[in-house]
Amino acid sequence: MRIKVAPSLLSADFANLAREIKSVERAGADLLHIDVMDGHFVPNITIGPVVVKYIRRITDLTLDVHLMIENPQRYLESFILAGSDMITVHIEVVSMAGLRAMSRKLRARKIKFGISLNPSTPLSKIKEALAYVDFVLVMSVNPGFGGQKFISGVVTKIRKLRSVFDKDIAVDGGINEQTAKCVIKAGANILAAGSYIFGSRNRKKAIERIRNAD
Repeated sequence: MRIKVAPSLLSADFANLAREIKSVERAGADLLHIDVMDGHFVPNITIGPVVVKYIRRITDLTLDVHLMIENPQRYLESFILAGSDMITVHIEVVSMAGLRAMSRKLRARKIKFGISLNPSTPLSKIKEALAYVDFVLVMSVNPGFGGQKFISGVVTKIRKLRSVFDKDIAVDGGINEQTAKCVIKAGANILAAGSYIFGSRNRKKAIERIRNAD
């Protein structure tokens, strides 16, 4: 699978968000990773569908919207209407019935559906969900804040997942040139990176270093 790099807007300068998005767009980003946090499922609050709607207006990049929120079903339609291309929910907050319903709704709207799991959540938790999703997002930090250190134990989880799942595997948290090499080797093909890209003087080179880390 082609390696795709998704700059995570959590690490962008929100006072100059349009400029930041155009910067990584020119630098060769494949998609934009947008973290939505509610202050309940994770101890932080970020953005909602209104901001996603305005991001959609300024870029043609694929919008990968990561819902780190409780009750994602309640807000799904808002994020669909805002222009999301990919929507991820967490296995920790959804039932299988809810997941199946969201899968049907998103596939009918031609939006890719993903399931995510936290570092402490075992792969067995998503086993039944794999038939209903287009991709899996493996968290390699505890969700809530950017700039955290990569949890190396998730590499084994990615490797095991790849052995039973032939679709896209994304990784989010602590991604840089070194950790990218580990997760790509394990089978991941979509890498979300925040501080490594947005904190780099040369964002094009930072993206290329991640993409070519294997």
